[in-house]
Amino acid sequence: MSAQGQTTEFTLPDSLSSGRVWVAEGELQFFSLVDANGVIQLVEPSAVNPSDPSAAVNWGFVELTNTAEGGIYANISFVDFVGLIMSMKLTLGSGETQTVSGLQSGVIPTICSELKDQAAADSQPWDKLCVTDSSGNALRILSPNQYASVDPTAFSTYYDDYIEQVWTKYAGEDLTINTQADAGNVACRVNGDQLECDGDNRGYPKPTVIDIWGCNSGPFAIEDPDNDVHRAVVPRLCAAFYRTTLLVDGGNVQPGVGNSSYYTTDPTNHYSRIVHKYETDGKGYTFSYDDVNPDGQNAAGVVSGPSPTVLELTVGGFS
Repeated sequence: MSAQGQTTEFTLPDSLSSGRVWVAEGELQFFSLVDANGVIQLVEPSAVNPSDPSAAVNWGFVELTNTAEGGIYANISFVDFVGLIMSMKLTLGSGETQTVSGLQSGVIPTICSELKDQAAADSQPWDKLCVTDSSGNALRILSPNQYASVDPTAFSTYYDDYIEQVWTKYAGEDLTINTQADAGNVACRVNGDQLECDGDNRGYPKPTVIDIWGCNSGPFAIEDPDNDVHRAVVPRLCAAFYRTTLLVDGGNVQPGVGNSSYYTTDPTNHYSRIVHKYETDGKGYTFSYDDVNPDGQNAAGVVSGPSPTVLELTVGGFS
């Protein structure tokens, strides 16, 4: 990484799909291996494994896709962890600019302190999400779904009562999913052990905590035969569970309530609540479907558009 106040420039010579721009205070180590099919795979630094050669390095990344057909799509992601603080500004060929400011400068210890307070309040291991260096200083913060790979028993029953309340509520009234697409509003109702939605090719069993935090397993796994209704319901339903907005006033329409209602009832994901609290502009993915929002809102921290000219990354955050 360049010294404070310095700039490094590079040009992308061609299209790039599903890439990352990594920035570190120190040296990151990447490896490659050949899988069982003879395909070379990249092994990236792990934020979770304390034995990883890069475990003591402070790093972060911006996710990036840039193609001639689709233009650019870039985002700041805290889905796996919070590390080196970064922001970005996109300039398009039209002259339009878009900015995502990211987290406040020097806020990692503050977030760790609030997670410690939350752990004391509800006896859940929120404080364990904070990773420290050899001197005991906060280095990074793991998301709960990543921490679960370290301790699979953590938070295991966290949402049990909430899920039962949701199932009881929507056995007696419709949950409306606004697909924000051609399918329009879709009515869903609990029938026995599953939530069933009109026009959907299959129902949704009760999720586990891992299903909710990962949004890609159990009822939220999307398979090839699934129809357009199912593919639209999954992200909106998982986002509602993740933000625990299904029981708040107006929560019977998803997405319906705005970001002022996210993470306001317990149990909820306090990692995401606190991280969003310290984002300078409230934007940045804290889970994979943070781009699910009522029309006109954006919690995801995305910049995008055709014919990009410059993507500026700023390291260190804003005061």
